[in-house]
Amino acid sequence: MKKISWAVSILIIIVTVVSISNNRESDSDFLDGQLVEIEGYFDQRAIKNEAISQADVAWHLDHMLKTINRISENLLRSDPNAYTSKFNMQRIVVHTSGIIPRGAAQSPPSVRPPDVVLLDSLTAQLQKARQNLIDISSLDENAFFAHPVFDHLDRDQSRRFLEIHTNHHLKIIQDILEE
Repeated sequence: MKKISWAVSILIIIVTVVSISNNRESDSDFLDGQLVEIEGYFDQRAIKNEAISQADVAWHLDHMLKTINRISENLLRSDPNAYTSKFNMQRIVVHTSGIIPRGAAQSPPSVRPPDVVLLDSLTAQLQKARQNLIDISSLDENAFFAHPVFDHLDRDQSRRFLEIHTNHHLKIIQDILEE
């Protein structure tokens, strides 16, 4: 029994160290490639494949951009002195693996797209996302976002989550368009 708990402790330490190193994203071009890819799907926004997702491409595009913008806005408004760090195994697993299992969670209302997603709205959100990502790069490292599952995510953890979340939805779009 002691060998198992010792091994589990070592595993948790390794996962934590890897997670921390994965959370320290500092590139000035953070998410630039993903934003270019998002924009590249604007012309295919009406495509839907219910075998992959109940939502069309436009829904995923709008959701990604809303998520980037809402998290950025929360980071910009946060008080770094109010940041608290708590152990969260779900966060460690997702941030380390870089994978959000499909269907594992529902989007909060604040980042759910409207019934009809307009191209003008996507374009405006994309422009705002580009500026927000520049703005958050210079924030205090304890600027934070209160995630409904992962608790407080500091600036770098929030950036890691945005990367994982965006890639998750881009993969869904790619799968929608392949079928």
